[in-house]
Amino acid sequence: MKYFLIAGERSGDLHGGNLVKELRKEDPAANCRGFGGNYMADAGMQVLVNYEQMAFMGFAEVVGNLPAIMGLFRKCKEEILKFRPDVIIMIDYAGFNLRMAKWAKQQGFKVFYYISPKVWAWNQKRALKIKKYVDRMFVIMPFEQEFYSRWGMEVDFVGNPLLDAVRTFTPNPQFYQQNQLPDKPIIALLPGSRKQEVLSLLQVMLPVSKDFPDYTFVVAGLSSLPGVMYAAAENFPQVRVVYDQTYELLSHATAAVVASGTATLETALFEVPQVVCYKTSWLTYQIAKRIVSVPYISLVNLVAGEGLVRELIQDDFSEDSLQQELKKVMPGGEDRSRQLQGYEKLKESMGEEAASERTARLMVAYLKK
Repeated sequence: MKYFLIAGERSGDLHGGNLVKELRKEDPAANCRGFGGNYMADAGMQVLVNYEQMAFMGFAEVVGNLPAIMGLFRKCKEEILKFRPDVIIMIDYAGFNLRMAKWAKQQGFKVFYYISPKVWAWNQKRALKIKKYVDRMFVIMPFEQEFYSRWGMEVDFVGNPLLDAVRTFTPNPQFYQQNQLPDKPIIALLPGSRKQEVLSLLQVMLPVSKDFPDYTFVVAGLSSLPGVMYAAAENFPQVRVVYDQTYELLSHATAAVVASGTATLETALFEVPQVVCYKTSWLTYQIAKRIVSVPYISLVNLVAGEGLVRELIQDDFSEDSLQQELKKVMPGGEDRSRQLQGYEKLKESMGEEAASERTARLMVAYLKK
């Protein structure tokens, strides 16, 4: 069968790659094309547009890039009509994928959605769009099944694919040597995967390194972003940048400062105490503050159902506040053991492993019906 997949950011590419691998096991004749990244390409999908061209964040940036975004919509529609897939699989990335789902359904294509957009966080009525335009929804958060049932939808809870990604990861014992890192414990800095995230968050993260002289601060860099994004790290002697080794970094870290997003959950699964941060433009923040309907912004707190990790948001994210909160999760800090105990409960709530395998099996079975 023919599968067209659409992922618009790093986490979607990661999970999409694992899904493509499992689809090809379930359906040896699987022909996969779509929008994604290196993980999906390595898994055997023909990537027509790399997600790096789609990573627009915040209201102001989306408005400023509308011509490019509209061009991507046209390109996606053209490729789908040319390919005529048996199913279109949307992976998260609500702004783009919900609009594509509507068009795809109107064109008569079957639409699956893997990893729910965060409709439970704001504008919950978008669930009605999903009910109208999506044939099957495959969710990865334990609370999402109950949320969709309130909107009259039956969805499949498949477990969280991060459990598989972390479980199958094997740390490199030569990590320090190969990256020429000093023989000191590590504090990991994960500033996100978008340009504006990295620039705004690093300018607060980096100076804090001066307050922890016994540690090396290591930035989780991405080679998909211009190197200039991380140039400021050169001004801080205790800071290093390693590229495309986020799991390696987390597996060796004592503590972490993490941009709100999927990485907060990954950090928890690696059992690394963390401080979560988030900062965006004034306009985007003012809009978000008025429409967000959940008590936390980090996935780790949302899944835990409590304020397990400290969230420093917008004006609360400063050098002084970060230094104070980071001290609390360091060895001997007052919050460290509480976070680690909370991580154990969080893992138990995230469902069984083999999410990608389970999702692929269900998708192929639904298509054969």
